[in-house]
Amino acid sequence: MVIISDASMEVTEEKNKYSIIVPTYNERLNIALIIYLIFKHLSNVNFEVIVVDDGSPDGTQDIVKQLQQVYGEDRILLRARPRKLGLGTAYMHGLKHASGNFIVIMDADLSHHPKYLPSFIRRQMETGASIVTGTRYVKGGGVHGWNLMRKLTSRGANVLAHTLLWPGVSDLTGSFRLYRKSVLEDVIRSCVSKGYVFQMEMIVRASRKGYHIEEVPITFVDRVYGSSKLGGSEIVEYLKGLVYLLVTT
Repeated sequence: MVIISDASMEVTEEKNKYSIIVPTYNERLNIALIIYLIFKHLSNVNFEVIVVDDGSPDGTQDIVKQLQQVYGEDRILLRARPRKLGLGTAYMHGLKHASGNFIVIMDADLSHHPKYLPSFIRRQMETGASIVTGTRYVKGGGVHGWNLMRKLTSRGANVLAHTLLWPGVSDLTGSFRLYRKSVLEDVIRSCVSKGYVFQMEMIVRASRKGYHIEEVPITFVDRVYGSSKLGGSEIVEYLKGLVYLLVTT
């Protein structure tokens, strides 16, 4: 039996399988630790990790291949692409190779701690939700390692999106989520964004389709190793995406 909580919530291993999609680009310093932590916190859960690497020049794929020797190629799947093709298409690519009936999407840079995964699974089982999303903006959630300007930028982006779109969730720009596979397949077909706007479009369209969405408070931790891939072009892309969603949803 797999024990998800210390209460009466027990399910057989055969019931659910979780495919964890982790897009990577130059995450050689982070990927081994994130994989270790996933295995540590989901020791009694049936899951696979699908690493979608966009041709990282830093040797990320070599590290993943070494991890396959440790954990098994059936538990760690490397599904590489030749170059950077966008975050949205990375999830689509990983979804094609997923054998689980639930999909988890998370970052490889340790900003999404795997310790929250049991809470995601528990919340989904308790509520029957189609989507469980991590949120920084409810009691118990937060951000660690950001300066004041970045905190204000993130909060302002969320307030602006809430004012215009009324999505029904507190954290639109978060990218730590659990989906029923069938729901993700449905929602992803409606999306046109490929970059950082993709996460916002996904949750807005899921809300418009009437899917049951639950939230779990998380603390987002800024990356320790490597450099952030968020820059001015992504902010412009976000604003354009916001206008697009306002018009089309």
